[in-house]
Amino acid sequence: MHSELNLQQIKKEWHGSLKAYLIGFTLALLLTGLSFLLVITKALTGQALINTIIGLALLQATVQLIFFLHIGQEAKPRWETFIFCFMVLVLLIIVLGSLWIMSDLNDRVMPGMMEGMSS
Repeated sequence: MHSELNLQQIKKEWHGSLKAYLIGFTLALLLTGLSFLLVITKALTGQALINTIIGLALLQATVQLIFFLHIGQEAKPRWETFIFCFMVLVLLIIVLGSLWIMSDLNDRVMPGMMEGMSS
């Protein structure tokens, strides 16, 4: 019973408060609204718009990881953070490896295909 009570106390300390959730939710809404406004008002165009939206998306992902998933806030050892970082590494290897393989196959299987289409 004592260890169960202690475990519940640790879980309460580890999870965020209502204030933290509201801050995270507000930041997520602001970042989403800002991205939407940039596209609707055409304040930026082309590559500048794409780069800005990618930056805002990465910022929003960071906000959600911190405020909602509590990455990096657990007690030591930080197994959840380690597992998350390993998962991101595996996903990067899969995605970048797949793009590399598809690009290489395109170059090998379809050589000169783009040259014929331009004329």
